[in-house]
Order: sequence, then C-alpha cells, then structure tokens
Amino acid sequence: MQIFSFSPFGYEGALVAVEVDLRRGIPAVDVVGLADGAVKESRERMRSAIRNSGFQFPMERVLISLSPADLKKEGAGFDLALALAVLDANARKSGGEGDADLVVQDGVNSDGVLVMGELELSGALRPVRGVNAAATTAAQAGITRCIVASANGAEAREVKGMKVFAAANLSEAYAALNKPELFTSGKQGEDSFLPEDAVSVEGVLFPALNPACDMDAVHGQEKLVRALQVAAAGGHNVLAYGPPGCGKTLAMQRFSSLLPLLTVEEAQTVTRIHSLVGLLPPHQPLIRVPAFRQPHQTASVEGMCGGGTQCRPGEISLAHHGVLFLDEAAEFRTQVLQMLRVPVETGCISISRAGRLTTYPAQFQLLMASNPCPCGNFGVEGKLCLCSGKAVTQYWRKFSGPLLDRIDIRLPVRSADDANSDGKRHRSTGELRLDIARAVAIQRRRQGKRNARLTPQEVLRCCLLGKEEQAFFDTVSCTNDFSQRAVSSCLKLARTLADMDACEKITISHLKEAVSFRQSDGPFALLGSEG
Repeated sequence: MQIFSFSPFGYEGALVAVEVDLRRGIPAVDVVGLADGAVKESRERMRSAIRNSGFQFPMERVLISLSPADLKKEGAGFDLALALAVLDANARKSGGEGDADLVVQDGVNSDGVLVMGELELSGALRPVRGVNAAATTAAQAGITRCIVASANGAEAREVKGMKVFAAANLSEAYAALNKPELFTSGKQGEDSFLPEDAVSVEGVLFPALNPACDMDAVHGQEKLVRALQVAAAGGHNVLAYGPPGCGKTLAMQRFSSLLPLLTVEEAQTVTRIHSLVGLLPPHQPLIRVPAFRQPHQTASVEGMCGGGTQCRPGEISLAHHGVLFLDEAAEFRTQVLQMLRVPVETGCISISRAGRLTTYPAQFQLLMASNPCPCGNFGVEGKLCLCSGKAVTQYWRKFSGPLLDRIDIRLPVRSADDANSDGKRHRSTGELRLDIARAVAIQRRRQGKRNARLTPQEVLRCCLLGKEEQAFFDTVSCTNDFSQRAVSSCLKLARTLADMDACEKITISHLKEAVSFRQSDGPFALLGSEG
C-alpha cells in the first residue's frame, strides 16, 4: 500500500509520496524531504494521536521520507498521511496487515491511496483546504481511492472516478486503509449538487429569484438594464459611468441575478480554485452559482492577480466563470487596472514565484462603474463641476485606451428622471431571464461557450453578415474609426443580440444596437443629447 498526500502550490499542486522506514536506534522521528515547520510539527501531533487512539507507537527510530525531495511541503494536511504510513509500516514489520507487492505504473502506485487531514491530539480529524484539487490531481495520476476528514468527504466525492472514505478519526481511517469495499463514490452529472430551489428557464438553469435583488428596482435606467441583460446573455464586459446616485452601482450589484448556473465542467474548475484557498462552503462541494467578487478600491496588484509564497489565486481567478465588479473603478490603482488587460483578453493569468510558475484560469466578466470626473458632476445638468479639464483627463487616463478597447459595452448613465419614470412598468429579473436563457442555450449548442469568448476564427464562422449588413457595418466602422478589436467586439455583441431574438442571421437592427454600445469612449459623451 503506497500512501500519497498533496502539496498545494498554485493551481496545479503536486502529489507527495509518503514512505516510512523503521530501523534500530534511539527512538525518534525524522522527516526528510523539504518539510516546512507545520509538517515537522506534525511529528508530535501524530505521536499523540496514535497513542490516544489506542495504537502502539513504534519504539524504533522512524524515518519519514516525503518525495519528490526537492519540492517544498507546507501545511497541516500531511498529518493523517504520516500517521497512517507509520502504522502501516509498523503492521508490516510485525507481520500484520499491509501490502508487500506494489504495482507501479509511470512512477505512481496503481494501488495507492490519497490521504489528507489534520490530526487533533485526541486522534480526531479536522478538514483541510485543497482536497478537491488533491483528489483531481490524484485521479489524473491513476489513484482511485482517498481518505479524508468527514467534513471534506462530499468535496472529494465530487471528483469523477474517485472513491472516498470520510473518516472522523484516526482509528476509522486506519481500519479502512486496506478495505477497498468501504470506499464510496459520489453522484456525477448535470444535476450534481444543484441548489434545491434552482429554476429552469428555456432549458437553462438559474438560481431561485430573490426579491431583494430583482432588477425591477432599477428605475429610470432602461438602457442600462438592457445593456446588463445583453452582457449576461453573451458574457460581455461593461463600463458604466455617470454621476453619483444615478443607479449604476445598484444595477450592477444585482447583475448576478441574471446569470445562469454553471455547467458541471465550469463548476469543477471554479470549485478547485475555491478549495485551494479554503473558501469552499462546507455544504456546497460543487459550486454551481457564479461568483460575484467586489474588491475594495485599496486592493493591491497581488490581491487582484494572486501571489504569495504558495502562489494563491487573486480576485480575478476567484471570479472565474463569474463576475469581477469594480465599483468606483477610477479610484483603483493604475497598476491594478492595467494588470487586467492580459487576463481579460486571454482568460488566464500566469504567476511566477521563486523559480516556479503556475497558471490560473481567469475567464471573468468585468463590470466597472465610475464617476465622470473626481467630483462627479461633469456633464450633469443643474450641477457645477469643479474639476479642470486636465483633472478629468488624468482621471480617465487611469483606464488607458487598450483597457477600454477590451470593454464591449461602454455606457454613459444619466440621473434617473423620476418624474418621467413614474407609472412605467420595469422589467423584472424573471422577464429578463427569458431572452438570456434563449441566447445561452443557443451559444452552448453552437460553440460550447459564450459569444464574448469567441476567437477571431470563430467570429468569422459564427458572425457572418449578408451583403446589405456588411455594407452598413463597413460604413459605420469607418465613420467611428473602429479598431480591429472594436470591430470584433461589435460583431460578437450583434451575435448575442441575434441569439436573444432567436435569429440565425444578424440584422441591421442588431448591428445598430451593438454599435451604440461601443460609441461612448469617455465622459464627454455625457454632453450629448442622448444617454
């Protein structure tokens, strides 16, 4: 029986083989293999847990090897693996249970078992972070069994092909070590771990409607709500700017209510990231609800992109397949905003620390809300702006042209006219979901992803225009001096609008609306006659 544990580093991590040798000499426990302080301290926790669980701790000199030897091992998740390896080695030496013949394939024992858990002195087990990532990595290496703490059991069973034994203490874990029949697997499929109150709209699953987050509370901002609906349908990025109190933040904070549940494939990568950080909810082993991350304006570059000694994920990776909302975006540091350019384009981010490299997925929707100027009154009728032209320019220079060019929808927002909005019926979240569900279902069938993620080759294939539509779009592109990225963005927006109408062909009306979302390039658009 070969026992493995897991060393989390970045998104990938690595399996660690735990070997034990009992030899003659003064009784002691030595741990080799670049173990950090927490792993070395596990020697004393392991010794007490073994004795308090009714087992005999070996009286020989115990040598524990963690390989690969050149990989630094960190955390308390090795406790249970070390204890079981010592007990198994002691049993084999005494002629008890234990497997002498090991079948090794590609450097990994095909009869191995993954073990993770932190030991209390009493022998009870505590949950640890990274179990989902560990089980996924082990399954890819051909290991099909794992022993974890009871609180991590559902998290490990979510991994396809993995059989799990969830132990409450060291005694239960050791009893199951050589009994494969005690290991069980979890359910897999599109209905795995769905919220109990999930609702189906046009065959697409959504979270239950929450009256406190309904979009019908956004009064007088029909165009903003329309823009958010299109963004939810196609996965497009949005920048809304306008005076304080106009409703842009209120609307964007309710944006998550428009998003469908994640598919099982999407949920697996999101769950792995949250598991590595220790943010996986205890009763939610598979995250099906898209994340909505709203970092504060004081967030650092490392907090946004990730980093640290273990290359932990940042906000953009925690928002994978979800939303990253930057309220008062112009107040963020310039370096933070410029750092977003590459992951917004590529959908991933690479972090290098101490000679090691890891790559996190980061396919997030970027929502930004900003004032038009530092005082917030630029272009607002009836209010005086105290900012100079230079101050307004410097305020907007934080975003930079390349970053704004990656934003599909740029929308100036005016203060809602309550007098004109009285008596109007605003569309609720449930009504907005109908068009979104229709578009999402079409995109999943056609290309398996959202329109905002289409590659240039896929845009040519999925966003074909007729002769009349092409002539119109060429004229508009030349008039507005669109870049190639802006042209592609407009086509993807038009494709989303057509999908919402269940139209196979992109029409001129779809192109007009798509272009209207791209024409606003800064606060000076607020001076126009239309919002």
